[in-house]
Amino acid sequence: MSGPARPEPTLGELVGQLGGDLSTLFRQEVELAKTEIRAEAAKAGKAAGLFGGAGLAGWMAAIFLSLAVVWALDAVLDAGWAAFIVAVLWGGAAAGMYARARRQAREINPVPEKTVQTLKEDAQWMRDRTS
Repeated sequence: MSGPARPEPTLGELVGQLGGDLSTLFRQEVELAKTEIRAEAAKAGKAAGLFGGAGLAGWMAAIFLSLAVVWALDAVLDAGWAAFIVAVLWGGAAAGMYARARRQAREINPVPEKTVQTLKEDAQWMRDRTS
């Protein structure tokens, strides 16, 4: 013998349940968006740091190149050429950091892809549920 039959939920109960589900879904979507945006911001921060390093290295290259030219023109001595070699090394470091920063900057995606996809799925779910 089975227990008493459960009555069908009322329209108000269904609407209340749907409202609760939508509220939970919205909170989850906001959390997902925050997580994705934080990850992309971290990538952007790293790229910015590398661009800063490239700028510093370029600045140092300019200083050493300037010193090398001055010393080389003043008196062709070994010290001038040494400064030139150091400047070339700084220039190579600047080029390397710039190339790496540029690669990392290209990987940054400002659109929270997972959130967009789940929002599309949620909209489809709502359409299916209300049909």
